[in-house]
Amino acid sequence: MAIMMGVAEVGSELEEEEEYTADDEDGEEDTGTSARKSVESALAEAEREAADRGTEVLWLELDDLGIDDEKLCSLNLSRRYPSLIGLSLWGNKITTVDGVVEAVAGMNQLRALWLNNNPVEKERWHKVIATGVIRLEIFNAEELPSLETLNLKGNPLKEQSRDELLGILGALPNLQYLQVDVPSPLGWTLDDITDNLPSLLEINNESVEEIRRKSSSVTNGSIDDLEPRLPEWSQGEPVVDRVLRSMWQYVQEYRLATEEKLDETPIWYIMDEFGSSLRHSDVPNFKCVPFMYMPDGTLQSAISFSLLWPTQDLQRGDECFRDYLSGITEQKHRSSRLTAWYHTPRSFFRKAFEAREDRLTANAAALEERPSLAKGPGKTSRSIRKDDQPLKIYTDNPQVLDALKRPEFQLVKEPKEADIVWSHAQVDDEFRKALELRDDQYVNQFPYEACIVMKHHLAQTMMKAYGRKPWLQVTYELDSEVPAMIGDFQQREESGTDNLWILKPWNMARSIDSVVTRNLCAIIRIMETGPKICQKYIERPALYKGKKFDLRYILLVRSINPLDIFVGDMFWSRLSNNTYSTNEAMLSDYETHFTVMNYVSGLNHVNTNEFVSEFEKEHGVSWADIDERVKAMFREVFEGAAMVQPDMHCEYARAIYGCDVMLDENMQPKLLEVTYCPDCTRGFTFEMTRLSDGAIIDPKEFYNTIFGCLFLDERKNVTSLYD
Repeated sequence: MAIMMGVAEVGSELEEEEEYTADDEDGEEDTGTSARKSVESALAEAEREAADRGTEVLWLELDDLGIDDEKLCSLNLSRRYPSLIGLSLWGNKITTVDGVVEAVAGMNQLRALWLNNNPVEKERWHKVIATGVIRLEIFNAEELPSLETLNLKGNPLKEQSRDELLGILGALPNLQYLQVDVPSPLGWTLDDITDNLPSLLEINNESVEEIRRKSSSVTNGSIDDLEPRLPEWSQGEPVVDRVLRSMWQYVQEYRLATEEKLDETPIWYIMDEFGSSLRHSDVPNFKCVPFMYMPDGTLQSAISFSLLWPTQDLQRGDECFRDYLSGITEQKHRSSRLTAWYHTPRSFFRKAFEAREDRLTANAAALEERPSLAKGPGKTSRSIRKDDQPLKIYTDNPQVLDALKRPEFQLVKEPKEADIVWSHAQVDDEFRKALELRDDQYVNQFPYEACIVMKHHLAQTMMKAYGRKPWLQVTYELDSEVPAMIGDFQQREESGTDNLWILKPWNMARSIDSVVTRNLCAIIRIMETGPKICQKYIERPALYKGKKFDLRYILLVRSINPLDIFVGDMFWSRLSNNTYSTNEAMLSDYETHFTVMNYVSGLNHVNTNEFVSEFEKEHGVSWADIDERVKAMFREVFEGAAMVQPDMHCEYARAIYGCDVMLDENMQPKLLEVTYCPDCTRGFTFEMTRLSDGAIIDPKEFYNTIFGCLFLDERKNVTSLYD
């Protein structure tokens, strides 16, 4: 806190000041003259810096200058610097509190004061506060108990990182009012700071509510001046294409969940002519909602209606309006989402996009300042088996129950008896309490692993760590970044750049509710079916015999600190069923653009060895080169996670992750997602020959191999990323 509140530049230059002068030929030290020169030099330097900023002197550091009570009073600081906010007198010769009170009386803006390492008795320091002459917020590097207001204006905040500053301010539970220069390390905009410090009520004398409204509102509260977005089409365009592109201004949605299928499935529908004619208003006079009637209580008998009712008194001839974004406020970017129905100002979105690009550039620049990570085998490389006794395993995973067949492991039915708990469920405090787990039991989940296994967190973690990476497609978390995404889309549209995107739910598997589109209105509307990321589609992927494919790798993580990670020698390809095409009519075809066919008819499996051999012939490449690129990407993914989320490490965690990868036409690996407790059906179903030496990998040994590596320090059919 002291570093944050102090003027580091002044202090560092003072250290270079001469501390003595030659009074005579013998070089005898003239301490009085030296002190005067040092103090005046410090004051002059502070005044020069303030003049350069165009402000009064707000921060003053007079440390280790031999200032006593008399000298302090003679400086007339309160008269010379009435607007002073921070004053450090660290390491001087001040002996009385009264002298300090006299010196600072009249400094109505003073909020930070340091008296450390002065002869004045420590127990009398707080008399300075008790006098009520000044209203301190920071005293001797400690925040006062009821700190509510903090003024950091004029402080360059160069000595600490953004995360450190946010950590310090976030630890002040009562902080509500902040003064700070913008941009600063705390944020590029006031809106950034409100997101990072949610307890604040005001920043720079403006309410947080008003800041959020201004920053996120395109319309400044009114849509009257916006031009409606009307359907457009080109000469000769098929009617079907016109309808598909224009329907997003009319469709409505609801979601259903059944006992058999717990994932919510979105249902899109269009109301009749009357319902579709209702125009939007931010102050509607009608409410319209979907209603489902099930005569016999089953979905098969369901009949759907739209119910419409007035919400205010009406006169004959009044137009009926409804709210197209009912329940959505500016915190969810309401006015930006109106772009689906109105032509909104493009300049707003361009600025949001540019600000995001600046943040990514800053993240990339900060990478050089981060400490290096420990890598390679540590104590986690040792076997956890003791005295040749079998390790007891509790699992609710049917695949592990069926396939783990080694004498070194014994399956048990009670979790509290196990050495290792291997579960599909989230291993949190509630889970541990319910199963009566001990802290020394191994689990197959690392804390905070959501930073990589949830799609939006994965993108945010990697962007925070690196800014941009060629293996990570441009990704937006729509709940918070829809203005920047719209700005990116519009910029690509203007430049004629490819504008094909894929929307994915945060945390659903099997491509459920995923959509490929180049329609901005569709992107905005699809947000309504649940939280999504919007990711630039790999429009020119490497193909296998004309079809899209991805690759599933299994990574075995034994430790995050040091990084001790293996990749299974067995991996497999997953192919789409249809020839790849980005024609508009084919964008909604699942079997063209998605590769997970386990859950639909027509699984098209190709043996890995056959796939690699045919792929090398088709593209004239060496798979060994691709393999090295993929492994380099995996290293960067987990190193990024370790940098951003070091608390992910846990001594009693060992886990496997499914990593899905695509290749573009230049053979650049692209990371699609990282999956916790992945489905490994193909791993123990299909035989494979190891590419490195031609040895056969028995699929029946799949889980035996995994558990052997994680818990017995075996390296059969796995390759370390850090050897």
